[in-house]
Amino acid sequence: MPRPRKCRRVCSLPGIREFLPVGSPRFSSPVILTVDEYETIRLIDRENLSQEECGAYMKIARTTVQQIYTNARRKLAEALVDGRPLKIEGGDYHLCDGLEESCGRSRCCHKWRGCPAQDEKKEDFDL
Repeated sequence: MPRPRKCRRVCSLPGIREFLPVGSPRFSSPVILTVDEYETIRLIDRENLSQEECGAYMKIARTTVQQIYTNARRKLAEALVDGRPLKIEGGDYHLCDGLEESCGRSRCCHKWRGCPAQDEKKEDFDL
């Protein structure tokens, strides 16, 4: 039985969630970038954190960060090279609550977002 997925901590949701290339056919299927993939790109490439620092910030292992980052870069390349629309949505994440020292980067909403793994844990306690 595989290990349950951990929710990844995300500081804020992206302000713009869809990108459309100019002149692309409207029938092109979009590339879906999850919110946690977006957050790894933001932390590593925009905030210049190492993968280890990113993992500590998101409360996941460095190897998990590496997998998420690799998938995110592959999806970004696919959208750019093929001229496909890019949408940012979904994933296993929760927004930070604003109570931790590392909080405060960019725009922090301080709200929890529903996470399937988190909901399952809550149900386990209700039994």
